[in-house]
Amino acid sequence: MNRTKQTTRNILLVRPANFGFNAETALSNAFQNTAAAVDTEDLSEEAIKEFDRFAELLNVKGVNVYVAQDTDEPIKPDAVFPNNWVSFHPDGTVVLYPMCTENRRIERRRDILDGLRDDFEINKIVDFSFYEKENKFLEGTGSIVFDHKKKTAYACISVRTNQEVFLALCKFIQYKPVFFYALDQQGKEIYHTNVMMCIAQGFTVICLESIADKDERAMVVNSLEKAGHEIVDISYEQMNNFAGNMLAVHTRNNKKLLVLSQSAYDSLTKKQKMQIEQYAELLPQEIKTIETIGGGSARCMMAELFLPERDIEN
Repeated sequence: MNRTKQTTRNILLVRPANFGFNAETALSNAFQNTAAAVDTEDLSEEAIKEFDRFAELLNVKGVNVYVAQDTDEPIKPDAVFPNNWVSFHPDGTVVLYPMCTENRRIERRRDILDGLRDDFEINKIVDFSFYEKENKFLEGTGSIVFDHKKKTAYACISVRTNQEVFLALCKFIQYKPVFFYALDQQGKEIYHTNVMMCIAQGFTVICLESIADKDERAMVVNSLEKAGHEIVDISYEQMNNFAGNMLAVHTRNNKKLLVLSQSAYDSLTKKQKMQIEQYAELLPQEIKTIETIGGGSARCMMAELFLPERDIEN
């Protein structure tokens, strides 16, 4: 019997020190709004306010939130998105990932990992960042959407999600790989899988029309349906409002939540909300600055801590 959990009650967040528009990542992230990037100082202050409200909401709802403070130097405009550089696994393994742009590679901080050791067991750190020397990238749970219950990993291939590295990661963690291509309305590769799909317990939210190849789309649908997931199909417009960028978590009392931005929530239809609410409470939060400038939303802000717990009561 597979006792692996799809969700966790423990979440790592990184409180940004110098949030701002990242020109390096904008080359492959169509979700970043160049026109909105004006006053960096004001943007940073607003992003911190959004972050603090976001962290507080999770905490109040009963999620264990571990906040690491971003360092002032070197400047890391995307530090608020830790899910791209690290993932934490139930056997105590930590995986570090190869990042596409140089100014995001400095987000990988061993001191953050050391700070988690008081509460969690870290038995092994596996570093895939050597692939950066070959210009091959795999940006954590941005590039990969995990179905932990079925030990399956989904990835849409792009400049940020290299097929070879994805397969190597899946072999290492012993997950079945499912890879495909997903395109936006302009025919450009979608940079991260987690903006077009989310897997939770019992359901998945996915933009099926972005998988242009009919055979690949059928393969993905078949895999999800065989896993027992009800499919909540979202449109391009909803995806552009980050309706695919959600994360299922559970609380200290085992209540199921689906964390998403207010923009994503507002884009959902009444029927879609009803579908999701059969499985989890929708938990929206306004993070417009982070979304618009950073090009990532609620899911990107959260790194799930599946590590074995030391001192937290069950």
